[in-house]
Amino acid sequence: MIGHSLAAGRAATYLLDMARIVLSVLGVVLALYVVFGLLIPTIFGIFKILLVVGLIGLAVFAAITLVSKLSK
Repeated sequence: MIGHSLAAGRAATYLLDMARIVLSVLGVVLALYVVFGLLIPTIFGIFKILLVVGLIGLAVFAAITLVSKLSK
């Protein structure tokens, strides 16, 4: 009986250790997915939108400046 409970205790400890390792690996994979699949494309999308808005603003500023200088 004593040997049987020791084996069960070792098996349970082994299973808990393996579960901890597997869940840690899954956590790392999920974190990498979130960073590379969600955050980086979102940040680049925001930068693209800001670039387009900035270029449109620059074009409007240049057009207004050109019109005001030509009207004098």
